[in-house]
Amino acid sequence: METKQEILERRKEIEGEILEMLEETESDFELQDVKDAIYNEEEQDDFMHVVAMFDRGGDASELSNVLELVTDAWNYFPHKILGGISPAEQNLKH
Repeated sequence: METKQEILERRKEIEGEILEMLEETESDFELQDVKDAIYNEEEQDDFMHVVAMFDRGGDASELSNVLELVTDAWNYFPHKILGGISPAEQNLKH
């Protein structure tokens, strides 16, 4: 079980990884676009909308890396429907 501090540190690491991947994939999106999409998610396919921000039609290993990063971001970034906290922070309550 992670502490609040560990969650915040991991979030910062993920932000750095996202910035690297946005640059690597030459995406037109920015870190804030990713954070906003996660925060404002309302439907199941919103996760795939975030994945699409990085998709440039690469091979399976590239897609695997994107999915892993987006999953981490999804779990560590705040969501409006969770009252502005992340799923990882939500787990602290249990």
